[in-house]
Amino acid sequence: MRQLVSTGSPFEKAAGYSRAIADGPWCFVSGTTGYDYATMTMPDDVSAQAENAMTTIARALGEAGFSISDVVRVRYIVTNAAYADPVFSVVGRWFTDIRPAATMIIAGLIRPEMKIEIEATALRNLA
Repeated sequence: MRQLVSTGSPFEKAAGYSRAIADGPWCFVSGTTGYDYATMTMPDDVSAQAENAMTTIARALGEAGFSISDVVRVRYIVTNAAYADPVFSVVGRWFTDIRPAATMIIAGLIRPEMKIEIEATALRNLA
Protein backbone atom coordinates (compact mmCIF):
# COMPACT_ATOMS: atom_id res chain seq x y z
CA MET A 1 0.00 0.00 0.00
CA ARG A 2 1.47 3.35 -1.06
CA GLN A 3 1.88 6.03 1.60
CA LEU A 4 2.77 9.65 0.85
CA VAL A 5 4.73 11.64 3.44
CA SER A 6 4.86 15.44 3.49
CA THR A 7 6.89 17.91 5.54
CA GLY A 8 4.45 20.70 4.69
CA SER A 9 7.10 22.45 2.61
CA PRO A 10 5.61 24.90 0.09
CA PHE A 11 7.99 23.37 -2.49
CA GLU A 12 6.15 20.03 -2.28
CA LYS A 13 2.81 21.53 -3.25
CA ALA A 14 4.25 23.90 -5.88
CA ALA A 15 6.30 21.18 -7.61
CA GLY A 16 3.80 18.36 -7.04
CA TYR A 17 5.93 15.88 -5.12
CA SER A 18 6.04 14.09 -1.77
CA ARG A 19 8.90 14.26 0.71
CA ALA A 20 8.79 10.47 0.76
CA ILE A 21 6.82 7.60 -0.71
CA ALA A 22 6.62 4.27 1.08
CA ASP A 23 5.49 1.30 -0.95
CA GLY A 24 5.78 -2.17 0.55
CA PRO A 25 9.28 -2.69 1.94
CA TRP A 26 10.65 0.38 0.12
CA CYS A 27 10.75 4.05 1.05
CA PHE A 28 12.03 6.67 -1.36
CA VAL A 29 12.92 10.05 0.16
CA SER A 30 13.05 12.99 -2.23
CA GLY A 31 16.07 15.23 -2.45
CA THR A 32 16.07 17.18 0.80
CA THR A 33 17.84 20.48 1.28
CA GLY A 34 18.89 22.13 4.52
CA TYR A 35 15.77 24.13 5.28
CA ASP A 36 14.38 24.11 8.77
CA TYR A 37 10.81 23.41 7.67
CA ALA A 38 9.33 24.67 10.96
CA THR A 39 10.67 28.17 10.26
CA MET A 40 11.41 27.92 6.51
CA THR A 41 14.86 29.31 7.17
CA MET A 42 18.14 28.09 5.69
CA PRO A 43 21.37 28.27 7.67
CA ASP A 44 24.39 29.54 5.75
CA ASP A 45 26.76 26.80 6.96
CA VAL A 46 26.83 23.62 4.83
CA SER A 47 27.25 21.44 7.94
CA ALA A 48 24.11 22.92 9.49
CA GLN A 49 22.28 22.42 6.18
CA ALA A 50 23.39 18.77 6.08
CA GLU A 51 22.21 18.26 9.68
CA ASN A 52 18.81 19.81 8.88
CA ALA A 53 18.48 17.63 5.77
CA MET A 54 19.31 14.46 7.71
CA THR A 55 16.85 15.39 10.47
CA THR A 56 14.11 15.93 7.86
CA ILE A 57 14.95 12.61 6.18
CA ALA A 58 14.88 10.74 9.50
CA ARG A 59 11.51 12.32 10.35
CA ALA A 60 10.04 11.40 6.94
CA LEU A 61 11.31 7.83 7.25
CA GLY A 62 9.80 7.60 10.74
CA GLU A 63 6.41 8.82 9.52
CA ALA A 64 6.48 6.06 6.91
CA GLY A 65 7.37 3.39 9.48
CA PHE A 66 11.07 3.20 8.57
CA SER A 67 14.23 4.33 10.30
CA ILE A 68 17.62 5.66 9.32
CA SER A 69 18.99 2.14 9.82
CA ASP A 70 16.85 1.01 6.85
CA VAL A 71 18.69 3.32 4.40
CA VAL A 72 20.44 1.32 1.67
CA ARG A 73 21.26 4.11 -0.82
CA VAL A 74 22.04 7.80 -0.38
CA ARG A 75 22.98 10.55 -2.83
CA TYR A 76 24.61 13.80 -1.79
CA ILE A 77 24.52 16.75 -4.14
CA VAL A 78 26.76 19.66 -3.10
CA THR A 79 27.40 22.91 -4.92
CA ASN A 80 31.13 22.97 -4.17
CA ALA A 81 33.67 20.16 -3.82
CA ALA A 82 35.08 21.95 -0.76
CA TYR A 83 31.86 21.00 1.07
CA ALA A 84 32.65 17.27 0.95
CA ASP A 85 34.60 17.04 4.21
CA PRO A 86 32.17 19.14 6.30
CA VAL A 87 29.27 17.08 4.93
CA PHE A 88 31.08 13.79 5.62
CA SER A 89 31.50 14.89 9.24
CA VAL A 90 27.72 15.21 9.58
CA VAL A 91 26.48 12.24 7.55
CA GLY A 92 29.24 10.04 8.92
CA ARG A 93 27.67 10.37 12.38
CA TRP A 94 24.25 9.40 11.00
CA PHE A 95 25.49 6.48 8.90
CA THR A 96 28.56 5.18 10.79
CA ASP A 97 27.14 1.71 11.45
CA ILE A 98 24.66 1.62 8.55
CA ARG A 99 27.06 2.34 5.70
CA PRO A 100 24.63 2.61 2.77
CA ALA A 101 25.82 2.74 -0.82
CA ALA A 102 26.54 6.41 -1.50
CA THR A 103 27.32 8.89 -4.25
CA MET A 104 28.37 12.53 -4.03
CA ILE A 105 27.71 14.81 -6.99
CA ILE A 106 28.89 18.39 -7.49
CA ALA A 107 26.12 20.40 -9.18
CA GLY A 108 24.10 23.58 -9.03
CA LEU A 109 20.89 23.62 -6.97
CA ILE A 110 17.71 25.61 -7.64
CA ARG A 111 18.24 28.35 -5.04
CA PRO A 112 21.54 30.14 -4.34
CA GLU A 113 21.30 29.57 -0.56
CA MET A 114 21.11 25.78 -1.05
CA LYS A 115 24.52 24.15 -0.65
CA ILE A 116 23.47 20.51 -0.27
CA GLU A 117 20.62 18.19 -1.20
CA ILE A 118 20.37 14.62 0.09
CA GLU A 119 18.24 11.82 -1.37
CA ALA A 120 17.77 8.46 0.37
CA THR A 121 16.28 5.06 -0.37
CA ALA A 122 15.35 2.67 2.43
CA LEU A 123 14.49 -1.01 2.38
CA ARG A 124 12.76 -2.56 5.37
CA ASN A 125 14.36 -5.81 6.43
CA LEU A 126 11.50 -8.31 6.38
CA ALA A 127 13.54 -11.21 7.77
